Amino acid sequence: MKICVMPGDGIGREIVAQALRVLGRVGEKFGARFETEEALLGGAAIDATGGPLPEATVKLCQASDAVLLGAVGGPKWDTLDPSIRPERGLLGIRKALGLFANLRPASLFPELKQACYLRPDIVDKGIDLLVVRELTGGAYFGTPKGVEVRDGERVGFNTMIYSEHEIRRIAKVGFEAAKKRRGRLCSVDKANVLDVSRLWREVVLEVAADYPDIELSHMYVDNAAMQLVRDPSQFDVIVTENLFGDILSDEASVITGSIGMLPSASVGEKNPGLFEPIHGSAPDIAGQDKANPLATILSVAMLLRYSAGDLAEAAEAIEAAVKKTLQQGYRTGDIREAGCRLVGCAQMGDAVLANL
Repeated sequence: MKICVMPGDGIGREIVAQALRVLGRVGEKFGARFETEEALLGGAAIDATGGPLPEATVKLCQASDAVLLGAVGGPKWDTLDPSIRPERGLLGIRKALGLFANLRPASLFPELKQACYLRPDIVDKGIDLLVVRELTGGAYFGTPKGVEVRDGERVGFNTMIYSEHEIRRIAKVGFEAAKKRRGRLCSVDKANVLDVSRLWREVVLEVAADYPDIELSHMYVDNAAMQLVRDPSQFDVIVTENLFGDILSDEASVITGSIGMLPSASVGEKNPGLFEPIHGSAPDIAGQDKANPLATILSVAMLLRYSAGDLAEAAEAIEAAVKKTLQQGYRTGDIREAGCRLVGCAQMGDAVLANL
């Protein structure tokens, strides 16, 4: 399996280094061979080439089986024109690879339940859900859009638009994800108000006919936002459009207590998927061996589960090793608590490797 590795900026290189150590150990344990090659993205690419997404990076990603990313951005590049800032590289590679589906799990390890913002009785029910967000359509990409003057005042406008095939393909991703989990899918829309949501619901129902074993439900987005904090245990997989998914996936992530623990995957139909932690580049702690590598290590588990086909057992082994590491009391600064074993990025990697 060929993997393009993009450490990116800030703590990216540190956390990716630990993830690659875990990947190497997985190869030894499960008889798999991984070929990795590094590429530039974000601020590092700007410094080296003048742009956030070099053509060489695009070509290497397209020729790979999967892409592993650290993080991009930082104050060093904040004064640049928005069209060439580091974040444009991330958006650009998603577009170049046709990554239309973002998979973001939100799981609360029992060992970290003290970090959860919800009431203890809610936490005790458990939090283990997956948000499947459509990534390349909706109001973020629809046209016409812009700001213009009408009748002497400025007017801003965006167009929320979805074609049938866009809805069908993201719905299929949601159903397939539910097959690998607990068999329940909740489609979130605003069909009581929006025409585009009515089409969304119709198409999701059509796709459901191909998945008779999956329990399908529908929920309006405002209710879904409320239910996520009232009782997140009711959800298995949520599938929704771009704008709603952006908001709900962030809400789902924050109720777990620390974004330093959460991986994500962006996938397309045939192109390699991109796997990355959901957190930023944390330039304030870069180079200080303080970063939490667990989200990136768990992103490797997602890579093995969604891109390697027959390596689901290896993915489970990584997740079990992370869980055991937390049970042993190892904590980086973002998840530390009284009585914990406070460690740095490399030491956390050591602990996961030992448990793996």
